[in-house]
Amino acid sequence: MTTSTLNSLARAASSYLRSAMHQPVQWHEWGEEAFEKAKRENKPILLDIGAVWCHWCHVMDRESYEDPEVAQIVNERFVAIKVDRDERPDIDSRYQVAVQAISGQGGWPLTGFLTPDGRPFYGGTYFPPYDLQGRPSFRRVLLAISDAFREKNGDVLEQAKMVEGALAHAESFAGKTSEFSPTVIQEIIDASLRMFDETNGGFGSAPKFPHPSILDLLIDQYVRSSGAGLRRTDEGVRPHMDNAQTGEDGRRSTSDGEKLRHVFTTTLEKMARGGVYDQLAGGFHRYSVDERWIVPHFEKMSYDNSELLKNYVHAYQATGNQFFADVARDIIRWIDEWLSDRKHGGFYASQDADISLDDDGDYFTWTLEEAKSVLNEEEAQVATLHYDINEIGEMQHDPMKNVLFQRASIDEIAARLKLSAERVLELLQSAKQKMYTARLKRPTPYIDKTIYVNWNALFISAYLKAATALDLEDARRFALRSLDRILAQAWNPESGLKHVVAYSDAASGKRDAEGFLDDYAFTANACLDAYESTAVLSYFREAQQITNKMIEKFYDLTSGGFFDSAPKPNSLGVLATPRKPFQDSPTPAGNPVAAIALFRMHGYTGEDGYREKAENTLNLLAGAGGQYGLFAATYGIAAVYASYQHSQVVIVGEDETSSQLYSQAISSPVFGRSAIKLKFSQAVAQNLPPALAATVPELPAVKAGRTTAVVCSGFSCKPPVNTSEQLKQLLTTESSAA
Repeated sequence: MTTSTLNSLARAASSYLRSAMHQPVQWHEWGEEAFEKAKRENKPILLDIGAVWCHWCHVMDRESYEDPEVAQIVNERFVAIKVDRDERPDIDSRYQVAVQAISGQGGWPLTGFLTPDGRPFYGGTYFPPYDLQGRPSFRRVLLAISDAFREKNGDVLEQAKMVEGALAHAESFAGKTSEFSPTVIQEIIDASLRMFDETNGGFGSAPKFPHPSILDLLIDQYVRSSGAGLRRTDEGVRPHMDNAQTGEDGRRSTSDGEKLRHVFTTTLEKMARGGVYDQLAGGFHRYSVDERWIVPHFEKMSYDNSELLKNYVHAYQATGNQFFADVARDIIRWIDEWLSDRKHGGFYASQDADISLDDDGDYFTWTLEEAKSVLNEEEAQVATLHYDINEIGEMQHDPMKNVLFQRASIDEIAARLKLSAERVLELLQSAKQKMYTARLKRPTPYIDKTIYVNWNALFISAYLKAATALDLEDARRFALRSLDRILAQAWNPESGLKHVVAYSDAASGKRDAEGFLDDYAFTANACLDAYESTAVLSYFREAQQITNKMIEKFYDLTSGGFFDSAPKPNSLGVLATPRKPFQDSPTPAGNPVAAIALFRMHGYTGEDGYREKAENTLNLLAGAGGQYGLFAATYGIAAVYASYQHSQVVIVGEDETSSQLYSQAISSPVFGRSAIKLKFSQAVAQNLPPALAATVPELPAVKAGRTTAVVCSGFSCKPPVNTSEQLKQLLTTESSAA
């Protein structure tokens, strides 16, 4: 660092802001003080938005903000504000749209230049320290912007006005609002399938990101189409692919279902065998810089791994392929070891890509010599073939560095080395353990131990789904402990949810950051998942309270839909611009997730207000939802909840038969169906929500203490069954009905 003097970020709470406390730039946190200073001194604002896991944010910090000459220019000519995009997604989302309108690109670091009242007039992402490949140096940009603000202030204000208009237009739903139709599900699927990479899996070309929501939508539609087919009403949607073949009754042909299966299985297999997956420790890196999933951007994010964990669990349920179950367990292994607070509960935010700015994933990559130094000859033979470790690797900054990915299969290696497959597997497991042990001795990339409510809620749901499908009791217990921590430390029925449970740095001051729509929507769903996993009604009651508070704070009573943050008078900068998020980027979008919570609450309570608000929310994007393709996948999932009757499977009993019934009830991953298992020793009526409490306890079989399963759909229950085969038949019929 260039100075021992601390700037005001020493008082910040977030890891990203505190990492800049020693910089010579006189940074401010976002707040009244900074804006008042800019107005008082009539200076433009330099806005830096980044994150602690962001490699190029650290690069720009070192190259520019730690340079005394650059800092002098900033301090003399600007008021500098630094924002953590994880801590303040409301600020980030709006200025991303604004800078994209100005420069055509967004991302992190986001570098914005604002008028003293916070309106953007120029911006970009990373600026190099020197003129480079047609990009002006940051010094030149700073001086030019400062001069323009002083000498051409009228032009600057006019530009700010144009950007403000572009921002308002981007967040407008003019022409998008319509009456919701289930046909949007197929429109989203068709648009996504046109982007499918037949060779490598995934969607689009390099750089290639995971898209968990579309994979979950494809899995749901595949499960519904298999077996009895996917039956639709005349008003419903009849999913089809290119060259689809459907019968007169509107059912999807077997080839259509197999196409869906091919897309999600190919994608999940290619990803898990690629370098984008950490082959030694488990867990996924952020994205792949190439189309083959080989060379990743090495940071690991909580939200990527939670949503991909759901994908692999659902793919296992849909196909029975043990490979997907193994990957799911492996993700949990990494999270348990690296990204969770084992003592108190809770999931950490991220792991950095690098140790320093001079490396690029060196912690995760290997030279051939490094691998051979920790393995015996047989292990090295197997590992170098399996993981494609050669003298020349994949990393541009150090060509000797290899990214580990699965190049050769066990059977191929066995044939080549004339060994049994069992022996190859034994050697590979030994090599993997030795390499991981050796890697643990390397300096470890920083773990941001901040516990965000929204990302924790996603992981709580993922762990509960994995625990149910894979019978992982430890995962269930940890998920519930994490949820209990959120409810105890971040939730108050009067004031609502916070955004942060705990910050990473113990030295940081305590902050009570107000929760956003995502915090509420994700947590409401997590509480419902917890209820379904445990049959403890208090989780359902918490879900209802959080859902009601979400409506109170964020729902637009005039136009429908949910604002991303609670509207406030006198908001700083462009925060007054209303925003209702519908596109996944990269977490599931807040509005469709809120709608899902409302549909689920309606199914449990019968209160029409929940469904009406959910439908009004979907109507906002109904006229254009299909045009967004991949990025509207969570909207597509919400559309599934809207298009099919909700159903609940209630199993009462505590013998082997009840276990078999429960296993059948949870065997297929379809949206809108829940399974609840109660013991006779529990007070059945007192552990069911209103829509079920009036019916299930009065059934003769339940009163008589006989093990039974009841399928309720659309607020009516079918006759009870007591064998798993009978239940399977009921569920097959029910899942295919529109």
